[in-house]
Amino acid sequence: MNDVYYGEYVRFDTVSKKDAALLLGSDNLVGDFYHIEFHTENGQRTAWLRNRFGALIGFFSQETSRQLSIFEARGWVLHAVLAFIAYSENPDPGLFWGECALVCFDPDVSEAFEVFLSKIAERIAEGVRPDVDLGEQGVKKVLEHNGLWSPSRYAPLPPKESGTALLKSRRSLKEKVVEQARARNKGCYLTSFLFLLSAIAAIVFGLKSCGVF
Repeated sequence: MNDVYYGEYVRFDTVSKKDAALLLGSDNLVGDFYHIEFHTENGQRTAWLRNRFGALIGFFSQETSRQLSIFEARGWVLHAVLAFIAYSENPDPGLFWGECALVCFDPDVSEAFEVFLSKIAERIAEGVRPDVDLGEQGVKKVLEHNGLWSPSRYAPLPPKESGTALLKSRRSLKEKVVEQARARNKGCYLTSFLFLLSAIAAIVFGLKSCGVF
């Protein structure tokens, strides 16, 4: 079964603090899918992540890049789902980095694993880390259930280090509203409008209580 599927949580890094600032915006949400592309520089082939809005946001290590190159050569489908974004003070002057759930598979099993991955991405967006390293039995279950099976095991976060903070590990309410608005969800627009009205009403009430009005 290892001949048709690969899954693992893998670290990616960013070029600089300036370039990584966009990671904190609404164009990069936990649970988002990323395109993997390869760039060659000074003889080294590196796998990069490009978000759905066309921005390059980070790159993988040479070890991970080599592994992804092998899967690409096999003609496999390559997927990356943003799992978290972090900031570390060390090494100086500090850097943004994160993890993606890498899920790659033979196109012959795409139908089942595309369904499986969509459910995994939904759980990741909620701050859950389902184990994507399935093993032989897990792969069999995905295929037997046409993708409608999800692992009960969870993948641990990397060991916490001094000077490192998780900045995004799930979608916030605000981010969910933004995402639904992008999907032109009318109910979301109404909810957002009512939320805004409530906030304005609360501010006005507070000002009246202070004798401003």
